[in-house]
Amino acid sequence: MPKTFHEIPRVRPATPILDRAATPEQLRRLGEAELEELANELRQDLLFSVGQTGGHFGAGLGVIELTIALHYVYDTPDDRLVWDVGHQAYPHKILTGRRARMASLRQKDGLAAFPRRSESAYDTFGVGHSSTSISAALGMAIAARLQGSKRKSIAVIGDGALTAGMAFEALNHAPEVGANMLVVLNDNDMSISRNVGGLSNYLAKILSSRTYSSMREGSKKILSRLPGAWEIARRTEEYAKGMLVPGTLFEELGWNYIGPIDGHDLPTLIATLRNMRDLDGPQFLHVVTKKGKGFAPAEADPITWHAISKLEPVDAPVAPKKPAGPKYSNVFGQWLCDMAEADPRLTGITPAMKEGSDLVAFSERFPQRYFDVAIAEQHAVTLAAGMACEGMKPVVAIYSTFLQRAYDQLIHDVAVQNLDVLFAIDRAGLVGEDGPTHAGSFDLSYLRCIPGMLVMTPSDENEMRRMLTTGYHFEGPAAVRYPRGSGPNAPIEPGLAPLEIGKAVTRRRGGKVALLVFGVQLAEALQVGEALDATVVDMRFVKPLDEALLRQLATSHELLVTIEENSVMGGAGSAVAEFLAGEAIVLPMLHLGLPDQYVEHAKPSEMLAECGLDAAGIEAAVRQRLALLGNARGSARP
Repeated sequence: MPKTFHEIPRVRPATPILDRAATPEQLRRLGEAELEELANELRQDLLFSVGQTGGHFGAGLGVIELTIALHYVYDTPDDRLVWDVGHQAYPHKILTGRRARMASLRQKDGLAAFPRRSESAYDTFGVGHSSTSISAALGMAIAARLQGSKRKSIAVIGDGALTAGMAFEALNHAPEVGANMLVVLNDNDMSISRNVGGLSNYLAKILSSRTYSSMREGSKKILSRLPGAWEIARRTEEYAKGMLVPGTLFEELGWNYIGPIDGHDLPTLIATLRNMRDLDGPQFLHVVTKKGKGFAPAEADPITWHAISKLEPVDAPVAPKKPAGPKYSNVFGQWLCDMAEADPRLTGITPAMKEGSDLVAFSERFPQRYFDVAIAEQHAVTLAAGMACEGMKPVVAIYSTFLQRAYDQLIHDVAVQNLDVLFAIDRAGLVGEDGPTHAGSFDLSYLRCIPGMLVMTPSDENEMRRMLTTGYHFEGPAAVRYPRGSGPNAPIEPGLAPLEIGKAVTRRRGGKVALLVFGVQLAEALQVGEALDATVVDMRFVKPLDEALLRQLATSHELLVTIEENSVMGGAGSAVAEFLAGEAIVLPMLHLGLPDQYVEHAKPSEMLAECGLDAAGIEAAVRQRLALLGNARGSARP
């Protein structure tokens, strides 16, 4: 049985069996009697590795045995193993030749936090968002059939990910095309089944066996010749399965459901996977695991231990911490409670991000007005639209990168009908170590092109609070996009005062250069303003722009510089350029933002420096543009 550890080791543990299993090919040479100890060693090695780097924690601990069993039974990477989301893929990385590089996890130029095709042949599909694995594995299974290949396709999906419509679309499609594939449901929250024991493990072995499958197919052929007999037998089988295992839904969709089985019982896992490996058609294996398995604190509190920070050395000097203000998500959470107290029409909606978006207090104080729709972003947005139709005032708390998944609903169901829905868009801009799948790089670009949309970018905590109020009272769809982490610790006004819509604020008056800031780069822009004697403007609104101020700045400055933590293509800077072009105003401009490429994972400060959005990068870019303009003027003289 798996050992239970109570603390994270600070010294790499001795792992003699894991040392012999650096790749799945080596793993498959081990005897089954060695696998239990391998699981214990892998669990302890994972504890050590994540303690050194920080990162996702509890999910990986819960799939140690499942990861070993899948690589032991299937011929990976020839057989395609697809992980959903990827939070649980660290054990997979360790067993697929990347153990020596785990110290670089989530660091610049190091291993990614999630599976990536460019990183390893064993990472068959790049992930980060939820509920994509079944569709991807189905596509791979169809491709194998068309190519005449016997390779297998396996999708591992968590129970939470099954709440997304995309997963059910794939579950519905696979039986229609008769795909030979396996879906492993990793039920790690007991959300589908609470009782797993000897009986269900025994039934799984029986129902997945070739003997049972042959008897079932033979009986079907015989009974199909007798009127009504096969239908009676089929209903009897479904009734028996429905009484003993919770697989009726999947059976009705056309899957051969097996389980639930104990996901930490290696012999049962291996025996069941071997039985299912060569069965034809869509196969569904339900395993029950415990998030954080083998590490007592994570077992007791899986939410807190979902991810951890890097452990500092015991003898490391403790640096004095600067006083930090609330995180932007905390500002939102407090505002939501305050506005709910003031207006009974307010409802709060989140797609499974209660803690991340700081809706905990709201859910406790206003439980009847709090709606966690699980991982179902499309549903969240259209649910809000339905509420708004009836006079409620829904606020959708959603990450920037997750709102991309509900773009059609944002346009078709909310904006076209001009409904009063406020989108509180968290994690806008670069998010650091999670990398490009989680970066909110495009929201200003995809929001500002929607007719009737109000789009705001706060530069500090107080501006954010006031913008939330502004968007809440706006007649139509509105969005406030804000970054991960803390702001500059600006004093927060306790009231609920809105801003004048479309009104920017000049924070510093200077000479021939004007820096137009959309969002949290205001502090850096003010530094550059001092160095270059430049005007600095907090634009606040991406849509509508402060057109009067733009006209004024264009007549009093020689260069306008737009700054945003969003894709330069189609972003706020593009909006400024489009306006000036429409006014027939010709003026040199410089657009600073995220480049036309995916910015790889690193510390946020490293990513900003790479993109030229720190103070040094902004100043250097402006000086370079001024030099070019000076050279151009000089060459134009007779």
